[in-house]
Amino acid sequence: MLNPVKLMNLKSLKNQFAKNHPKFTKFLYAVWETALVEGTVIQIQVKTPDNRTLSSNLKLKKEDLELLDKFR
Repeated sequence: MLNPVKLMNLKSLKNQFAKNHPKFTKFLYAVWETALVEGTVIQIQVKTPDNRTLSSNLKLKKEDLELLDKFR
């Protein structure tokens, strides 16, 4: 069962993140609404302050979309 206090805390954290990073949040919503289809490749790259780069990618499968739909 979901804890209402934890849900409220998550919502508050989400709102703070959106306030701190409005363009990124809008980008994520656009991806969520238009680009998550079977065959889409999601790639992420992270650059650390000490100049290391970490990256990975994945190609969405039907099963992945079923999981994502549960979050909608």
